[in-house]
Amino acid sequence: MISKYKSTTSTDSRSFSNKDSRPATRRPNYNSPLSASRPRTVVRPGLSSPAVKTNRPQFQNTTRATLRGPRLPFRPVFAASGALGSLRIMALGGLEEVGRNMMLIEYNKEIIIVDMGLQFPEEDMLGIDYIIPNISYLEDKKDWIKGVVITHGHYDHIGGIPHIMGRIGNPPMFMGKMTAGLVRKRNVEFYSCPNLNIKEIDETTKVKLGQNFNLEFLRVNHSIPDCFAVIIDTPLGRVVHTGDFKIDFTPVNDKPADLNRIAQIGAGGVLFLLSDSTDATHAGYQISESAIGDEMGKLFEKITGRIIIGTFASQLSRVQKIFDHATKYGRRVLLQGRSMNDNVEVAHQISYLKFNPRLLVDERDVNKIPDSQLVIIGTGAQGEKGGAFLNKVVNGEHRLIHFKAGDTVIFSSSIIPGNERSVQTLMDKIVRQGAKVINYRMMDIHAGGHAKQEDLKLMMRLLKPEFFMPIEANHYMLRAHADLAEQVGIARDKIFIADNGQVVEFKKVNNQVVGALTKEKINTDYVMVDGLGVGDVSNVVLKDRQMMAEDGMIVVIATIDVKTNDIIGNPDLISRGFVYMKENKDLIEKTRMIAKKIVKDQAGSLPIDEDFIKNKIRVDVGQFLFSQTKRRPMVLPVVIKV
Repeated sequence: MISKYKSTTSTDSRSFSNKDSRPATRRPNYNSPLSASRPRTVVRPGLSSPAVKTNRPQFQNTTRATLRGPRLPFRPVFAASGALGSLRIMALGGLEEVGRNMMLIEYNKEIIIVDMGLQFPEEDMLGIDYIIPNISYLEDKKDWIKGVVITHGHYDHIGGIPHIMGRIGNPPMFMGKMTAGLVRKRNVEFYSCPNLNIKEIDETTKVKLGQNFNLEFLRVNHSIPDCFAVIIDTPLGRVVHTGDFKIDFTPVNDKPADLNRIAQIGAGGVLFLLSDSTDATHAGYQISESAIGDEMGKLFEKITGRIIIGTFASQLSRVQKIFDHATKYGRRVLLQGRSMNDNVEVAHQISYLKFNPRLLVDERDVNKIPDSQLVIIGTGAQGEKGGAFLNKVVNGEHRLIHFKAGDTVIFSSSIIPGNERSVQTLMDKIVRQGAKVINYRMMDIHAGGHAKQEDLKLMMRLLKPEFFMPIEANHYMLRAHADLAEQVGIARDKIFIADNGQVVEFKKVNNQVVGALTKEKINTDYVMVDGLGVGDVSNVVLKDRQMMAEDGMIVVIATIDVKTNDIIGNPDLISRGFVYMKENKDLIEKTRMIAKKIVKDQAGSLPIDEDFIKNKIRVDVGQFLFSQTKRRPMVLPVVIKV
């Protein structure tokens, strides 16, 4: 679509080599309702001081309603001289799922990458640990990649790093201090990952990447510290990628939402906004993390037995409040789960978590502490199987901890869609063992990390983008966010609801910016990590695993005399997960005779066609077994020549 606002070509030269060097920007529109009065002195963004007046809008005493104002016209902030190319933006993941987030911004053979996450497998992806983005588009473009920005430290944004960085030339990476600590901690486990060139950033950092990208960073609130939105100035205009965010004015161990800075970015002109859509279907505003801490404090005051809290290992703000309440009410804390221990260790080392180390108790000493003086924080609140703490305890697999009467188990997390049955089963088992369960439906003991509808609309009203694309969610969430964008005045034909791999392209035509969701689509097929293997499990393998899981398998072993090409004896059959052979002798015998006949029919051919025999056994035996049982076991023919 064509923007009705003309982009202006500028020869402005920006230097990003020094944090204190600030780029000159277009004078803001002082007629905007966001600026109550015109300041006498205008300074460049970011150079405010007590002695200098700034043009930054003042919101301290402003309600959300007064921020709605009309949309400002789009004004590109930075444009290079000479011929302009096309700006291409495409997602390698994160537009059809929650997870696997990875966005590419490309201009004139230069690329920057935002995030590099993983996605946890679906229930039918048997044996798969997780899924990472498909980078086949980048493999012959290593020289184009100028940098990687990581918005925050959740696995759906950092999980692909050890598998991908070495394959794209190990470009420089930019991330917050907490995120850097988590990335370094995890990458020690991957011998194939190169030594990463990590540069730590904060909200004052400015970076120039290549000839076409100037980056700034906006600190945002989420459920983990050190989260940033990315502001990318390109020759065709400004692109803003929010990352995961919510608007929290009273966060824990973090700075409150900076509406002044957000509005300032919008006043400078935003061509394209890519915004978090995870909670776009939820009405209202997101709850503040500090409110959750207050509710948690009430529970600590009342409960006399053990307090066992299940939450996400990345919910470090929640962990901080638990530590605070444990200290206040004279309790010690036991951490359970490797990811929980790792995250707390990293956060404490860089002072994001503040507590006396003596607060923590060693697992070996847990039974020496009275129940009234103990808090246990662990993972598994989503009903995860395997080594998750709550699952191990409820199944009697934990060597030291067992649920008992007097325990209170707090599920301090909402249920991820798709996990409802697993969580309900887990809670049922806990209650059967005598413990009491409290969850987020009973009281405010969980705040999400993502903006709800009113927060999303506020972000759009402040940034006032010309074009908009919802990201980081399933399609129906993207659609809901697109509807919100229309409500705040963004034209429907300038809202792009894309799939993974679809290319959004901007061009300058007749001095006007043209944006479109193209038909071009790059490869974003799943790359699955299975143990030490990366990308070596295909959909065919998954289908085979699903078949074996549902209907089992049967092995047909035929021994052939190489001199006569005739079968020796009867074929042997091995059944696993299909039928119990001793109780189905008639079925097994008929199957054996079918396989024998297939081999005998080929006895006269010289040389014997082994592949044909295997294929024929696979098809005919499979059809026969389905006709008899209505099940399709995997048939594995084996031909042995003697």
